[in-house]
Amino acid sequence: MLLEANNLIVSIQGRTLIEIEELEIHEGERIGLIGKNGSGKTTLLRMLASEKIPEEGEIHGYTSIDFLPQLKEQIADKSGGEVTQQYIQDAFATQAELLFADEPTTHLDTAHIEWVEKHFLHWQGAFIVVSHDRAFLDRVCNQIWEINDQKLRVFNGNYQNYREQKEIEQREREAEYEKYQEKRQQLTKAIEQKEVRAQRATKKPQRVSNSEAGSIGAKPYFAKKQKKLRQTAKSLETRLDKLEKVEKPFEEKPLRMELPQQEKLSGKTLIQANHVDGTIGQRTLWQNGTFQVKAGMKLAIIGDNGSGKTTLLRKLLSREEGVQVSSACQIGYFKQDLSLLETDRSILANVQEDSVHEETLIRTVLARLHFYGDQVHKKVEVLSGGERVKVSLAKILLGNSNTLILDEPTNFLDIEAMEALEKLLIEYEGSLLFVSHDRRFVERIATAILEIKNEHLHFFAGDYPAYLEHQQQPDESNDDQEDLLLIETRITEVLSKLSLDPSPELEEEFQQLVKRKRELTD
Repeated sequence: MLLEANNLIVSIQGRTLIEIEELEIHEGERIGLIGKNGSGKTTLLRMLASEKIPEEGEIHGYTSIDFLPQLKEQIADKSGGEVTQQYIQDAFATQAELLFADEPTTHLDTAHIEWVEKHFLHWQGAFIVVSHDRAFLDRVCNQIWEINDQKLRVFNGNYQNYREQKEIEQREREAEYEKYQEKRQQLTKAIEQKEVRAQRATKKPQRVSNSEAGSIGAKPYFAKKQKKLRQTAKSLETRLDKLEKVEKPFEEKPLRMELPQQEKLSGKTLIQANHVDGTIGQRTLWQNGTFQVKAGMKLAIIGDNGSGKTTLLRKLLSREEGVQVSSACQIGYFKQDLSLLETDRSILANVQEDSVHEETLIRTVLARLHFYGDQVHKKVEVLSGGERVKVSLAKILLGNSNTLILDEPTNFLDIEAMEALEKLLIEYEGSLLFVSHDRRFVERIATAILEIKNEHLHFFAGDYPAYLEHQQQPDESNDDQEDLLLIETRITEVLSKLSLDPSPELEEEFQQLVKRKRELTD
């Protein structure tokens, strides 16, 4: 055993966050600590690392401990990734047997996250790491601690194993609820039947003649029978009252969103980028950017920090030279400054402002993002940063648009909110362009990939796992992919010219392009 805690109360300013009777950490345990924003993850980590003294309870450490804090000090002339690398290198250099790390992958690009992963995988001691990166938790952890409803639960395995166990629990809750409902209906029906029979007992039974009824005394006979039936009904009512209530598990309602001009976009090219310049000042981010976004596509834009992802989004939004956007395309844009929210208005009022949807659908989406019932009437000014991000995303999703452009939408979201957003975007029937470093988020949503790498835009018409596999193939395959993209772009240009001013030369070029495209596709 490396550390133990007993009767621990984790609180902030007198507000209890977690109650823990017993907690132990042993050699070889690689623990991922998860929970909603504000649930007490950082506070618990600081207490276990002796950075904060608990108000109640005891903590005993039996080994060397090091702590990697969430907030990194700013160092001149170094990027956030470089600062994080330096912190992690310093922490691992201490060779402590127990490491506590709070969000070591925050704001890192994929390359830096993979670098952090390798260091954790080679770490010889035990650790607890707070992270919202599910792929990271899958790779480095063999145990998950979940904070929920002020309790700490331990699950063996990585994050995927944890999700599977939670899904089993959800199915068990649903089965328990169905069993409870069935038993309740049986008792209710039996009570109703007894009451009906008791009412009928005031009449002469069909099998008793008038003379028999007179000889036994009809009124006492019927009264006795009625009393017995009502006693039985009362007994059933008592059983019904004592039946242990099982709450109905939350059930997500399917989304049916009517998007503006969606029928006009079917099968068409939505955004066309032809030789878009990626030079900013003296710096070249990419050269000759060429790609196209078709209706219904969900395009993930990936690349290292500083590679030009946000710059590319801005060029598309401002329709810079080389960018063509369909007239039927209506864009909703999410950016990190959250400037589209009015803080003195409620959640519901903010989302309704630009929405063309009914309140029922708006409330359904807000419930998916864990704003239930009267919570939608909270003013934005009292919300946390993560909650404001969710409101902004709901406002854009439900706005008068058929195409979403999202710049790092998962920043500041906890895992539960991130997975809720994933489901919404998977069900979204419009088109989507998004920037993200979260590999699991990209993997689950994207139907196409655009990577900015080595000053070039690399487009791939497939999901993220297929793209990673494609990256391992010989260079000839990559060249074919680039050729195919250029040919599709040229086909679009030639068709446009043919519709305006047809000529034999253009028709011949079109036929050659189609033939070459067929060869590459085959």
